[in-house]
Amino acid sequence: MPCEFFQQKRCTSCTYIEMPYLAQIEMKDVHLRQLFPQVSTSAWLAPVQSQPTQCRNKAKMVVLGAAHQPILGIESVQDGSPVSLTTCPLYQDVMRELLSYLQNWIRIAGIPPYNKVKKKGELKFILLTQSQKRGEFMLRFVLRSENALQRIRDNLPRLQQDFPAIRVITANIQPVHMARLEGEQEIFLSDAQYLLEEFNGVPMVIKPKSFFQTNPDVAAKLYATARDWVAEIQPQTMWDLFCGVGGFALHCAQHAQAVVGIEIEEEAINSAKLSASQLGIENLSFAALDSGEYSRSQTQSPDLILVNPPRRGLGKALTDQLECLAAKHLIYSSCNPNTLQADLANLTSYQVVRAQWFDMFPHTDHAEVMMLLKRSD
Repeated sequence: MPCEFFQQKRCTSCTYIEMPYLAQIEMKDVHLRQLFPQVSTSAWLAPVQSQPTQCRNKAKMVVLGAAHQPILGIESVQDGSPVSLTTCPLYQDVMRELLSYLQNWIRIAGIPPYNKVKKKGELKFILLTQSQKRGEFMLRFVLRSENALQRIRDNLPRLQQDFPAIRVITANIQPVHMARLEGEQEIFLSDAQYLLEEFNGVPMVIKPKSFFQTNPDVAAKLYATARDWVAEIQPQTMWDLFCGVGGFALHCAQHAQAVVGIEIEEEAINSAKLSASQLGIENLSFAALDSGEYSRSQTQSPDLILVNPPRRGLGKALTDQLECLAAKHLIYSSCNPNTLQADLANLTSYQVVRAQWFDMFPHTDHAEVMMLLKRSD
């Protein structure tokens, strides 16, 4: 796929962007099969491909440059100079149009970009999320302080008039001088406080601090696959650990008598509860708890446990606990195949009976891998 930023070596995030897409898929597939030699050839399902372009629903832009010429993008990998990524081909046309508009809007509003060297300025990041179902946007300004809030408020009417699809607008205050993306304080500048997405007929609530998959088409297929696997098993009881905004639990609830979703981030749990209420699901409950602590506190194991941990994986303490709980089936969805392999080595009582990977981030090494495990004793 042609990309001017990669060709000029100003952005190299998409490592394999100049490789034909089907060749990328084949390369990743070979690598993953080698990484998991314990998974039989017959257990692997065909990989789920992405659209090579316009596949992302989320943009995280560093605000660089000066007040008279702000730039949304990254620092060049060559010399550290600002690189505008508002025309990145991974975003849909309407998102690229809005990002380019915002770059100029920030200039007209007189909001100074934050300079990490001088420790001056206000605007650190622009975080933009789009609902594929409704085409609406959530726009978040990450600021060093509240000093620029009035300038933002004064210029919002023009922004909302020109882009009425912007439904949610917030200011996140991140006062710490470090590369942390966001702070604790979130100030809503719009009446609406969440976006509504929909995957496979299931409403999904997106709030400012909730983790949400970046590739909606592939994410929908990931959730649908988990739903189909659970439908085959028909468990009486099911846990969804590290459930986030509840994507897996919401999809699978119709195929189990009782489902519990556990996630430490309270905002994500509130989103999941809101989605469940919209669906009218009564056999599904959510709680804002640590997944490891929750599993250790339970004396009775469910029939099936689904885990979707962060990149660090489950770790030995939790895999040991899963071994003790002895659920008949596990479904492991992983964003890091290396930590998945390490965790599988600790789950000695389980055999992988089905495996599939999802190309959530085309042109990169990343692969989302999901496996169905069955207890062998």
